[in-house]
Amino acid sequence: MFENLTERLNTIFQNLRRRGKLSEEDVNAVMREVRMALLEADVQYGVVKSLTQRIKERAVGFEVSKALNPAQQVIKIVNEELIATLGQPEGLNLKGEKPHVLMMVGLQGSGKTTASAKLARQLRQKGERVLLVAADPYRPAAIKQLQTLGERIDVPVFTQEGVKPPQLAKNALQTAQKGGYSIMIIDTAGRSQLDNALMDELRAISGFVSPKEVLLVVDAMTGQEALNIAQGFRSAVNISGLMMTKIDGDARGGAAISIREVTGVPIKFLGTGEGVDAIEVFDPVRIASRILGMGDILGLIEKAESTYQEAQDTKAAEKMLAGEFSLEDFAKQLRQMRKMGPLSQILEMLPGQMGAVARKVDPHEAENQLKSVEAIINSMTKDERRDPKLLNASRRRRIAAGSGKDVQEVNRVLKQFRDTQRIIKQLQKTGGRGNIGRLFG
Repeated sequence: MFENLTERLNTIFQNLRRRGKLSEEDVNAVMREVRMALLEADVQYGVVKSLTQRIKERAVGFEVSKALNPAQQVIKIVNEELIATLGQPEGLNLKGEKPHVLMMVGLQGSGKTTASAKLARQLRQKGERVLLVAADPYRPAAIKQLQTLGERIDVPVFTQEGVKPPQLAKNALQTAQKGGYSIMIIDTAGRSQLDNALMDELRAISGFVSPKEVLLVVDAMTGQEALNIAQGFRSAVNISGLMMTKIDGDARGGAAISIREVTGVPIKFLGTGEGVDAIEVFDPVRIASRILGMGDILGLIEKAESTYQEAQDTKAAEKMLAGEFSLEDFAKQLRQMRKMGPLSQILEMLPGQMGAVARKVDPHEAENQLKSVEAIINSMTKDERRDPKLLNASRRRRIAAGSGKDVQEVNRVLKQFRDTQRIIKQLQKTGGRGNIGRLFG
């Protein structure tokens, strides 16, 4: 997400940094380029106009003229105004009497059912007792889909055949109250904001269960149409927040930037992929940082923490420090990295020069290379993985044939492994200081 915009803005700011002082003419020229970059990213025109005007007013004033580094000050202003456009972060309203009712609404095909499961899983991990409610009797297999997802995340799903969704929701609430559930998530039927009958149904459900949150699930790939969808639903029911799905497939990201300022409804969650764990809380500061090419180290750490098991990490680290890092460990590290999510998302979070270099890498090609390395290592015997010195020419030919690769690729993987071993040995000698600086500086 935001790849195109990030690339354009980075080019603009690089040119800006080359200038010692900035005239009003310089600022105007930069603002024209920023305006075009935002429009190309599908940011709504009114939002672009308002945002660039605010930036310009600050950039030609006292703030920049008195700054030691005018270019950096302009970038700081862009960052602050971008955050203001994205809006203040707003979490879920989970105050008051339990169970808290969350109602998921949206168009058919927006990813609403999967979004319900993602949210349920996240809340369950935070210690909540969650009940999912299948209130979509119209889409074939919708109930089955939610039940399957519920089994995967270990969250029960409430269903009733032949019962209208408003009454079903009311019955589910009684079950949640009796069962001591703290949160109930209702997956409603997908519907157009222009379908009056189904909108009446939403209002009826809302009247029966009084939801704390009504979350509109919007497909980021719809672009500016997402703004119209949000406006339509908002006029029918009291939308309290948005969850934008499929952002991993949207390279422009204009809807995410525009929607808060246009509709007044805050984005609360982002769906970052197909997996049930592919969800993140919307944080304007971190999103602005990604857009401006500053990365999102906190997001990267959170991904790693949610994927890696502390005990395993400690054991792996001890083995490394003891000089016992094997090809088996190498493969484990690669698998853990892949669990963090699509490589394109991880690369997007890297800051500064690392991020700039990483974004030039084709994530699909890099992903395929990781799979190739795994396939090669998996074609080795346990003894070979633990002692690479055993890998003579005939063994390498066998591994190449077994993994569907050629011998040159096998040799390349072994070289990568030896390079990693060498870095670890260097870190041992220096206590980890000097070389870490070279790796990430």
